[in-house]
Amino acid sequence: MIQFLVNRELRTERDLDPNVTVLNYLREHLAKPGTKEGCASGDCGACTVVVGELQGDRIRYRTLNSCLTFVSSLHGKQLITVEDLKHKGQLHSVQQAMVDCHGSQCGFCTPGFVMSLFALQKNSDGYDKAQTLEALAGNLCRCTGYRPIIDAAEQACCQKQPDQFDAFEAQTVAQLQAIAPRETAELNSGDKRCLVPLTVADLADFYTANPQARLLAGGTDLALEVTQFHRELPVMIYVGHIDAMKRVEIGPDLIEIGAATALSDCYDALAREYPDFGELLHRFASLQIRNQGTLGGNIGNASPIGDAPPLLIALGAKIVLRKGNQTRTLPLDEYFLDYKVTVRQEAEFIEKILVPRARANQAFRAYKVSKRLDDDISAVCAAFNLVIEDGVVREARIAFGGMAGIPKRAAACEAALLGAAWYPGVIERACEALAQDFTPLTDFRASKEYRLLTAQNLLRKFFLELQAPEVETRVTAYV
Repeated sequence: MIQFLVNRELRTERDLDPNVTVLNYLREHLAKPGTKEGCASGDCGACTVVVGELQGDRIRYRTLNSCLTFVSSLHGKQLITVEDLKHKGQLHSVQQAMVDCHGSQCGFCTPGFVMSLFALQKNSDGYDKAQTLEALAGNLCRCTGYRPIIDAAEQACCQKQPDQFDAFEAQTVAQLQAIAPRETAELNSGDKRCLVPLTVADLADFYTANPQARLLAGGTDLALEVTQFHRELPVMIYVGHIDAMKRVEIGPDLIEIGAATALSDCYDALAREYPDFGELLHRFASLQIRNQGTLGGNIGNASPIGDAPPLLIALGAKIVLRKGNQTRTLPLDEYFLDYKVTVRQEAEFIEKILVPRARANQAFRAYKVSKRLDDDISAVCAAFNLVIEDGVVREARIAFGGMAGIPKRAAACEAALLGAAWYPGVIERACEALAQDFTPLTDFRASKEYRLLTAQNLLRKFFLELQAPEVETRVTAYV
């Protein structure tokens, strides 16, 4: 049984198919058609909803793509949809702002924009253009253009008014406290089931007993098997309620990040230590995806174009794998074997990621090249981590995504740099060595020639930025 709130209405589900997405649950089970399906892949934002979670004695509001969210992940939370905003016959202030600023034409995308604006208003103390653009980057509109929607955001944030959610906050907090998970929950439709453990030990036991189960964290990749490929997932284990796997702990030498930590929750620690990592996370899909997708999931799905693994590999990160009561720690670059193939054993899972803290003499840069600046997949993702002392390269770790079937270190390029003087001639030799490291593929994102030339040019860019840091553009590079 799982329990959650739809606005303030308690919902209890026992035998619902765990493959049902929040989008379909709203439209087909609750007759709430305001939330729209545009792409079923988390790209357009038409299906955006807001989820409220307890944070102490307050509620934290976050946007999610309901097309990629399974209902089981709502356990113990509050779901808010566009139908919930109007109160006693009066539009919510964000809805009124969209009307006043002419922010809607066909209206299909409008509910998603409204929900993103609602969360933006709840999480801001005034209008900030950068924050607004980040909040809306995951919502696409074909016909209105974005200027009136941005105007609506400014009006909604500058003329913020108390609403029903403020008035009923204490009541809602009490409701969420009453349904807070206290033991393992299960959603079981007979032929399909989803387990919701609360501890790492329980997860390990369940996974050992059900090695065929699929681990559900953010679900932004896993849900595509249901929405895009129309497959059924007979057994899932949702890890989003395991507090020990959602922690970020900063030690003297390491940042320990639980594998189920949402990307948006990793941001502060990684951005403080490595500003380029933070800048890249801003361009990692959309805010809706970052609120949901996890760092462990981005590693675990073993995609060659995942943005986090090249950066983590370049930084020398390690992962802790667990199976039953046994754990092992290995460098991340040893985790990937081939396309979608890793060293992970049956019933073994990523428990945490260990990221070394920055050193004073370390030069780290990350670059993402994609067709769109925001909410797009990399054609090439590069990370450079060098230690240069007295004009000589003493240490070099260089990794790329999009250049091979796995995120991979550039061993020949590193060898060309190690022990060499830091000057343009060495950079050119290292660029030539990249052709030994990678034989990239041609696909609809880029040709193999483009990818290799881009990788070489990013190394040249890295050199120029270290020589003249005032001209840095770093991860804002895009096609």
